[in-house]
Formats: sequence, structure tokens, C-alpha cells
Amino acid sequence: MKRSEQRILTTHVGSIPRPDDLVEASGGGVYGGKGPSDWPRYEAILRRAVAEVAAQQAAVGIDVINDGEFGKNSWAMYIIDRLSGFEVRRDQLRPVKWLGRDLERFREQIAQEMPRVLEGMPTEACVGPIAYRDRRQLDLGIDALKQASAGLKVEEVFMTAVAPASTAFDGVNEYYGSEREYVFAIADALREEYRAIHKAGFLVQVDDAVLANMYDALVQQSPQHYRKWAELRVEALNHALEGIPEDRIRYHVCFGSWHVPHIADAPLEDIIDIVLEVKTGAYSIEAANPRHEHEWRVWEKRKLPNNRILIPGVITHHIITVEHPRLIADRIVRFAKLVGRENVIAGTDCGFAQADVVKRVHPAVMWAKFEALVEGARIATRELWGR
Repeated sequence: MKRSEQRILTTHVGSIPRPDDLVEASGGGVYGGKGPSDWPRYEAILRRAVAEVAAQQAAVGIDVINDGEFGKNSWAMYIIDRLSGFEVRRDQLRPVKWLGRDLERFREQIAQEMPRVLEGMPTEACVGPIAYRDRRQLDLGIDALKQASAGLKVEEVFMTAVAPASTAFDGVNEYYGSEREYVFAIADALREEYRAIHKAGFLVQVDDAVLANMYDALVQQSPQHYRKWAELRVEALNHALEGIPEDRIRYHVCFGSWHVPHIADAPLEDIIDIVLEVKTGAYSIEAANPRHEHEWRVWEKRKLPNNRILIPGVITHHIITVEHPRLIADRIVRFAKLVGRENVIAGTDCGFAQADVVKRVHPAVMWAKFEALVEGARIATRELWGR
């Protein structure tokens, strides 16, 4: 994984709003879709869309790019279609835990922003052995990104994959004899996806929003209960990543993309030691939105492990205001002074489209934010390197 040795590099978390024709061709995706009905047409649209979004990232000046997650219907729920052992029960709704107490405190606002959440989410029930059963979408996505990125003037290319803690997060285990056996079965299945991405030559970015999102619900039982839950899943993730060099892995943990007040978010200082247990080359962590920007102070006391990189969010999906490049540069310089300029890659808080029909901001606003990110990194480079 390249470091910011000569200048501040830039990247983002992954998800970018999908073109309408891609969403239509994919079959409607996570909200009730059945997959492409016309695979040749879908493949042609996907390859074109990935080529366009990769080229646009390069043109804006993003250094470490991806496919926009265009081959997935969701940052996390896509995996259910690729694994055996799960049954989605749309008539069996489970109460949402990952919003914590915000769900009750701000029920009316959440009803406007996420109306389906109040009803509960469909149960993802594990009813049989978990295995990676369908590589068609994975292999197509990898090949499309290979084609799209060939010849582009970028530093590196990454592809995202879900973490064990974030797999079937509205799920229930009805098959395995213990929670540990269930979580490690998920990890063993995910290993195939991680290794395929690595073998293709891409950085593996593991997405794990739920590790932090479950904090508020579980600490109501006890802080120890949350730590036990989280540490088991980090252990399983490290197991799944065995064999992939740490410097080819990025780990993204955030506090949820949804536009809610976020009072129930986990304090970074309460979970950072668990996050740092992940055997990865880089940590991508929210740091630009008003609920978490102050948490740069965590790095005054917590040392970034040797040979690791921090990818702090310096622009955010939470607001439509485009951050000024001077502000972005200030954020970058602050982190560089704390952990070392070579150990900082400027990133985003989270993705801009966590599912196929979700757009956290208008695409035009997102691209303007990316442009500001690149310019902010240039300003920070001049200050940090004196040129």
C-alpha cells in the first residue's frame, strides 16, 4: 500500500451513486429485487458504468480509486445473495438495534428519513451451512474494475467487501450450535471474497459500520457485553484475512451513513482499542462530521501502530455543503502532526450511496466535494513539505 511519502494522497470509502440504468438492469437490488433478468445487458451496462466512474475519479485527481461499488446492491446486504445458508424472511420483521436509542429519541425524524426502519427489517435467518456459493457477480465486478482501471493515472485501486460483524446484521442464527461457530463460518466464507480481490491485484477494503453501530444497544446490557460481541467478530475477521499481507488491506469503521442526529454513536475513544486489533495496513475512520470531528484528539493519547496508515474522513456525506479546501487542509495537517504526514491519506467519512437507490447527496455535490478534497490535499502538501 502506497504511503504519502512525497505528498498527501487522496481516496474515499467506496460507494458512489449508481446510474439509473444500472439500478434498473440489476433488477432493483436490495429492496426487493431478484437480480438481473438479462445478464448480457446488465454486464454491458455495468462495464460501461464502472469504466466511467473510474475515469471520473482519476480525472478529479483521486489517487486511490474503486468501482463505486457498482457491482453491489448494498455495502453489506449484497453478501446474502452470494452465500448459502441464509433465508431472507420479509414477513418476519426484526426490531432495529443498530440505531441505538436514537430510534426512540428521534422517532419522528427517523420516520421521515428511514420510514421502513420503524417497522423493523426483514430477518436474515441462517438455516444451513454457510459457504460462498455464487462468484458470478464477484468475478464480473473484478474483471470490470480491471478493465476500467487499466491505463488510468492513479496510485492504486481498491475494492470493498463486508466484514463478519456487518454480515447479516439483521440476522438470526438458527443452525450453528454456538455464536462463535456461526461467526467463524461467516468469516470462512468471506475469506474467498477477500482473497479473490487480493489476487486480482486490488487493495482489500473491509467495511464494518456495524462494529460501531451496535455499541449503544449492547452497552445498555453492559460495556463488557459489547466488548465480548465485538472482539469475537474482530478475531473472526483476522482469521478470514490470514494469508493476505496487512499492507494490502484497509479497514473502514464508521458510525452509519444515515441522516439522523447520531447522539447514540459510539465514542471513538471507547472502541479504538478494538478497532486497532484488526490486522490491517490502514484504518479508515469518520472524522469530518459535526458529531465526530473532535475525535482527532483520540490520537493525542493513542499511538497509531507502527507501519499503519490512518485514512481520516476530511469531507463528509452528512451535509450537502461542500467543504472549503482550506478547511480540508487544516484537518489533514492536524492529523499529520499527530501521526506523521507519511501515515495520512485523506479520505471521506463514509460512502455516498450505501445501497443502489440511496443517494446521501446529489452526485454533482459529491463530485464537488471530491474536487475540494484533492485541492485541500494540495494545500496540505505545500504546508507539510514546504512546496
